[in-house]
Amino acid sequence: MLRHLNKSLPILRASLSSSSSSSRFASTLVLVDHNDEELNPATLNTITAARKIGADVTCLIAGTNVAPAAEACSAVGVSRVLAAQNDVYKGVLPEHITPLVVDAQKQFNFTHIMAPETAFGKNVLPCIAAKLDVAQFSGVLGINDENTFVRTLYAGNAVTTVKALDAIKVMTIRGTAFEPATPEGAAAAVTDIPAVDTDKSLSHWVSQELTESDRPDLATAGIVVSGGRGLKSGENFELLYSLAEKMNAAVGASRAAVDAGYVPNDMQIGQTGKMIAPGLYVAVAISGAIQHLAGMKDSKTIVAINKDPDAPIFQVADYGLVADLFKVVPELTEKLPS
Repeated sequence: MLRHLNKSLPILRASLSSSSSSSRFASTLVLVDHNDEELNPATLNTITAARKIGADVTCLIAGTNVAPAAEACSAVGVSRVLAAQNDVYKGVLPEHITPLVVDAQKQFNFTHIMAPETAFGKNVLPCIAAKLDVAQFSGVLGINDENTFVRTLYAGNAVTTVKALDAIKVMTIRGTAFEPATPEGAAAAVTDIPAVDTDKSLSHWVSQELTESDRPDLATAGIVVSGGRGLKSGENFELLYSLAEKMNAAVGASRAAVDAGYVPNDMQIGQTGKMIAPGLYVAVAISGAIQHLAGMKDSKTIVAINKDPDAPIFQVADYGLVADLFKVVPELTEKLPS
């Protein structure tokens, strides 16, 4: 049974303050998320959010090879780019990044500090807020003025407007709520800044293991096929891999599938996983728990395949197919052109 469904989520709006006019003295620092090879696209969405505060936007990049990210940021119309290149910033550990950001804030008197709501931003900003003794606002998806922001609560089921009372505002930005910044005007100057001395005994970078795949990156893919616990095993995810190959799509998973050990946790989509907004999201055997919906409900078109007609996922889906995935997914894969 194929159904076209109206997308809806219960929304609670609470206004804690009234808007005020933006100050011309506002100055925003955007912490750049990158991997020493390329810029994380979520940084460009964060720059767009920063521009809603005011025109004075500075990007700060720390790492062992900052040139690629610095070049990408300087081209999108920011005021300046600060680059700190040093081996101490390998792995961008918050214990080493925080003193650098606090020092930059004191030097340039930034009124706002932003980072994308990625693993990087969620790891670093709480430490920065603590050192500055100010509150942090997480998951900001709207900016009314320099003091008033819109953010989500309860895994995205409530949207609230809040007013920041601290002199310095620290926040992570929900990238799916803002368009990415694009190249414009003359390139901004890149200024090298020295590393700030830190206590290296607190922590040091050891290593990381990255999963390589020929499929598109889950965080930026235009099409995502995602599976849940209903797939019953990791081997059955091969059905989704075959479908994704035909669709040139990334493959994701619900927390239930990750917790069950079917797939690694870097595939998890949801409140404690990746926040994505692809053009097409295909949810296979995913019930639609609030935690999962928080990570994908901003997708442009949502297709749900589930044998349970009462599954909550159908409440947010644009198209729903009530059927056995083990029958329809292979059939769909077979009918798609190579």
